[in-house]
Amino acid sequence: MFSIQEILDLAIRIENNGESVYRRAVDEISETALASVLQWMADEEAEHARWFSELKHRLRTHSTNPFMLEMSRKVFDDILGEKSFSHQDVDFSKIDRVSDLVAVFIEFEKDTILFYETLKPFIEDNDTLSHLERIIAEENKHIATLHQFFADEAKVPAVDD
Repeated sequence: MFSIQEILDLAIRIENNGESVYRRAVDEISETALASVLQWMADEEAEHARWFSELKHRLRTHSTNPFMLEMSRKVFDDILGEKSFSHQDVDFSKIDRVSDLVAVFIEFEKDTILFYETLKPFIEDNDTLSHLERIIAEENKHIATLHQFFADEAKVPAVDD
């Protein structure tokens, strides 16, 4: 039902939405350490979107049914719109500890992986499924990086220090 091109379009939109939210949050944060973390996260989201875009351009996938292609795009538009999952529920200006901010980022990444995992049963083509697994692996690497940052957070002073 879903082609790798459609999944990559969706992945690019998710990453772009996340980048936009993080960049807006940078403007709301006055604490330098938190703003730096937000900037880093936005840059990471942008890099993921570039990676997905490059992957999309490398692939040569053909859709034999233009109607299904259009239907899938409409489903994606209905599911996502301009949403970036739970990003909208967070008031970054009220977060005063780097550890809390990193925990929020980890949850965002887990939400993204969960969404990609929900697509798997709808994918009939093994090649497409393999590419989706690569996307999920990239998101898991992001979580590992955030966990490492979280482990190193003890070196970063809290906002009120």
